[in-house]
This record gives sequence, structure tokens and C-alpha cells, in this order.
Amino acid sequence: MKLARFEAKGGARLGLVHGEEVSDLTAAGLPFASIDQIIVAGEVGLDLVRRHDGGPRLSLAEVRLLAPVVRPGKYLAIGMNYQKHLEEADKLGLARSKHQVWFNKQTSCLSGPFDDIDPGVTERLDYEVELGIVIGRRTKRVPQEKALDHVFGYFVANDVSARDWQFHSPTFTIGKSFDTHGPIGPWIVTADEIDDPQQLDLRCYVNGELRQSNNTRHMIHRIDEQISYLSQAFTLEPGDLIATGTPEGVGIGRDPQVFLRSGDLVRCEIDGIGAIENRVI
Repeated sequence: MKLARFEAKGGARLGLVHGEEVSDLTAAGLPFASIDQIIVAGEVGLDLVRRHDGGPRLSLAEVRLLAPVVRPGKYLAIGMNYQKHLEEADKLGLARSKHQVWFNKQTSCLSGPFDDIDPGVTERLDYEVELGIVIGRRTKRVPQEKALDHVFGYFVANDVSARDWQFHSPTFTIGKSFDTHGPIGPWIVTADEIDDPQQLDLRCYVNGELRQSNNTRHMIHRIDEQISYLSQAFTLEPGDLIATGTPEGVGIGRDPQVFLRSGDLVRCEIDGIGAIENRVI
């Protein structure tokens, strides 16, 4: 299933996407106010979604899609998780780590799949296409071989980065968390729809020019490794978000370096999930 939040009839509504249409689950009487509540309910929640799929259908062209999750408990992102991107980091003088490198994106950065990106005070605005995952079950010290059982679904993420502010601190967090620098969506594709999350092509375009192109099979640390590793330290809760790393081709890694400017249109897409598209204002 593709679970979406969208704006219509003057407010935010829940929907189930079918091709170029979305069924209005809110109008059909679904007893949940948010996708977060569906995630917490697990299989019971998904069964209720299926039962309420008879609601009125609207064209996706007629509605405004919203961020599918609004305020998760955590939004975590891994750095340097593709070999060629790691080599880009080497050229920038970033020290390699023996361990997975994680940082937080403050959840206030989240925005919709087609919302504008506001650069704010940064002068070095950059793009990063990433596969995002949504945790579906309380997860603590899960072994790697069972980690994918704890995934609710997947989405497309753009880990928009203020590169100048990113390097103000070794944690990266401040430069990764500007308001509007976390567009996600266009919906959540439930885990049962993705046969193998380690076999997905992902791409990023700026003004129609292909900047990033790779496949999730080239991750250094696989998704199950990431979930298991994080859960050794702290509990992952239903609705928590994880960005699984970006491939090579980011603006700061190019020669010469190139950063986003006002008017640029950034499109991030992942096969089997969808695409998000955001304009820099």
C-alpha cells in the first residue's frame, strides 16, 4: 500500500494511493487521525485501512501531498554510506570512522514532497537523495537477521544540507536541520510492497540534469545493519525515521563545487517508491 497525507477540503486528510488517484480514508471514516497512529496499530491498523478503501477518490493532480509523517520521535541519518561518496568525503578531508557515522536531523526540518526549500542563512545549499525507512515496531537490540521485520515502510528523502553550517560542529546536526530541509514522501510504501530494499535505483536531478545515480545494493552498511546497530544503543520507536545514506554526486563533492541557487528544481526519485520535487526559493 501507498499511505499518504494530503490537503483537500480545507484540511489534512489520510489517503491510499492508486495510480494517479488517492482514496480519501478520512471521508470513509477511518478511525485514525494520522499515519503515525496507523503505524503504532501495526497489522490491525493496516487491516482497517484496507476496509476503508472505499472512500471517494480524488486525482493526485487535484490535491497537495503533505509529509506523510509530521513529528516523529527521531529522524536519524547515516553519513558516508556509499563507497564513492566516502571517497568524496576523503577529498574534503573528513576523517574516516571504523563505525557507522550517525547524526540527527531535527524533526522540525520535515516538509512535504513538493514544498519549497528555503535556504535560510546558508550560502552552500546542497542536495542528497536517500532511501528513507519508517520503523514499525519497538526495536531494542534486534539482531541483524530480524531487523527488516521492524520496518513499516519506505519513502524518498532529500537530506538537504547547509554545508557551511554543517561543519560548524562535528555532529553535523545544525547544518542538516534547517527548516524545510527535510522534504520526504511522496507517501509511505509499506514494506510488503518492496521485495528487496537493497536493490533499488535512486537518482537526483537538478533542473533536469542528472547529478546522482546509484543503487541501494552499493550501501556500505545495509539497512538491516543500520537498524541493528542503532538499536544496540537506544530504542527505536514506531514512526521513527531513518535516512540510509546518499550516493556520490553531491554538489560539495563535484569539481568545481556547485551549490543550489534560488529557482533550482531538485527532483529525487527511487524506483518502486516514487519521486519528490522541491524548488529552492
